Amino acid sequence: MRYVTVSALSHPGLVREMNEDSLVIGPWTLCATVTESPQTLVFPMGSPLVVAVADGLGGHPGGEVASALVVRRLASLGPALGGADAIREALVACNRAVYEAAGGDAGGELAAMGTTVAGAVVRPDSVLAFNVGDSRVLAVSGDGLRQVSVDDSPPLAPGRRTTSLVTQCLGGTRMYRAIHPHVTAEPLAPGDRYLICTDGLTDPLPADVLDEVLREHDDGQAAFELWKAAIEAGGPDNITLAVVRVVDR
Repeated sequence: MRYVTVSALSHPGLVREMNEDSLVIGPWTLCATVTESPQTLVFPMGSPLVVAVADGLGGHPGGEVASALVVRRLASLGPALGGADAIREALVACNRAVYEAAGGDAGGELAAMGTTVAGAVVRPDSVLAFNVGDSRVLAVSGDGLRQVSVDDSPPLAPGRRTTSLVTQCLGGTRMYRAIHPHVTAEPLAPGDRYLICTDGLTDPLPADVLDEVLREHDDGQAAFELWKAAIEAGGPDNITLAVVRVVDR
């Protein structure tokens, strides 16, 4: 029988005062929480399984509120996210929900709160990767890492590898703004692995470091070593990640 294992953790890093990231794995959510030991969950392959991270916008009020709202909504939809159109509709609804929770046109203390989101819906024969913003979905294979998500970021300045700016997110503005989610279908086979993470992991760690860790470790140990490497690199932002693996047992 085929299974999906998901090993994940969420941590504020060494600089931020609080964790504004949230995480969803099937019906299970982790919001504004501090973990240093990865949690590993195992699911039988069958109904669509959603795994996603949401990174509340720093510098805006209520980032942790926005990210928690999104992952809880995705968790509630769960098995209904079986196709690309359903995922797009869910993310559009999340965008509207974040805007309304921030006070809508009237504004309020949470006006302009927002979050990025990136994740995957695992189906028996394929994975549907999705994102809005700069959180990422990476495919892990013997040929190295391959980014499946699409960064919503402006062009990088010469000599820069990262940027904190995003060109679209869920919420994040005082006036309602439509979004255009990225959804990509990938075939799925036993042994396939995916890394889903916020930029608190990918900003301090270049792709070759991520690749090296994932070549050496699987599941919970991989999640722990990735977090440890980000902390050793200064932990400049909240770090949330999930390592997804398909196995036959």
